[in-house]
Amino acid sequence: MNTSGHAAADVRDDAAGLRLAPFRGLRYVPERVGSLAAVTSPPYDVVVRPDGLLHLESADPHNIVRLILPQAITAGTRHRKAAVTLDRWLADGVLAPDPEPALYVYEQDGDGVLQRGVIGALELSTPAEGVVLPHEDVMPHVVEDRAALMRTTAANLEPLLLTYVGGREDGADAVIERTVRREPLLSTTTEDGFQHRLWSVTDPDDLAAVAGELTRHQALIADGHHRWATYLRLREEHRSPGPWNYGLVLLVDTARYPLRVRAIHRLLNRLPLSEALTALDGRFRVRRIDGPLPTALEALATARAGGNAFLLAGDGGFHLVDRPDPALLDRTIRADRPPAWRTLDATVLHSTLLEHVWHIPDAAEDISYIHDTEAAVAQAERRGGTAVLMHPVREEVVRDLARQGVTMPRKSTSFGPKPATGLVLRSLALD
Repeated sequence: MNTSGHAAADVRDDAAGLRLAPFRGLRYVPERVGSLAAVTSPPYDVVVRPDGLLHLESADPHNIVRLILPQAITAGTRHRKAAVTLDRWLADGVLAPDPEPALYVYEQDGDGVLQRGVIGALELSTPAEGVVLPHEDVMPHVVEDRAALMRTTAANLEPLLLTYVGGREDGADAVIERTVRREPLLSTTTEDGFQHRLWSVTDPDDLAAVAGELTRHQALIADGHHRWATYLRLREEHRSPGPWNYGLVLLVDTARYPLRVRAIHRLLNRLPLSEALTALDGRFRVRRIDGPLPTALEALATARAGGNAFLLAGDGGFHLVDRPDPALLDRTIRADRPPAWRTLDATVLHSTLLEHVWHIPDAAEDISYIHDTEAAVAQAERRGGTAVLMHPVREEVVRDLARQGVTMPRKSTSFGPKPATGLVLRSLALD
């Protein structure tokens, strides 16, 4: 990524940028759990249910998934169950608060990626303030569910992933580089091969250096739009200044540690692939791709270089869909958005294919969002549905649209690596 141009646009001259505060982190007590790796989880929306959920629940009786995705018949019961579990773990010494407020330096290392950032409690702001920039729409029912969970537990159970473009040698980056030379609070390797390390930063000069630089920057929400919307909803419920005016985040300087941007795929649960292909006749070009999944994904990448393209699966093979009818796009895609938005694959998928060609309702029972490519294909074949495999969007496109105040269709991107859930939690009762 060309960070030189973005860095200038990221800096705020009015010093009204990011305000990150230390907090007393809740962390697992190593002696009370099988291993730190066994109690962690991916973010709640990455867990592929039900197989992934059951795997995590069986990894350790104290796995964090029992808090972020509690299981019960009704929503209210689920949320109360999470609160009771959190209280019990605190009472039993499974989780314990750190002795003093801190910012936390967090490092992930694996799969050829080294990522470092700072975890803290970020002062909340609306999109109109231009400090934290969302780039995707949200689903109201998901925000409601997350709000009920946070309201009931009075806790931020997992950090959002936010990015900013820094690159200074004397601010947060300098503190991070000094800190990682010390012995970490914890170090563990999860089953995906990533090593996770966490340090606390409590020195007043270091805290001031991090805070001073961040007030000059705005951030892009890379992962966690629903949780950020949840933070804002709960702040409105607690009007007086206090802990509800802050939310748990991980801030990563992508000038120094660029993130990977991957696609999020769609599973159309009630649309058989044969019907999906029939409806495309005369509207898109459709070609069957012979070969395994990697070969099909290469064909998708090649086709995407020339315009909108998708890969459909569900019958044991792969079908490349590209070259949409321009007249169809003109009829189905709103004209009051920038060209970069109008030509997004996610825009064409939702505005043209789902709404006008396939007539798929925008409902959770009809559309599932799956990060893992192989899982999307396998579930489509098992359920008799259609997997729509997507090509990732470039980060600079995402950031530029966000700066214009234009949100992309929800679940358009997957930034990573995502922070592991369970390494540090924030209890609002301790702030």
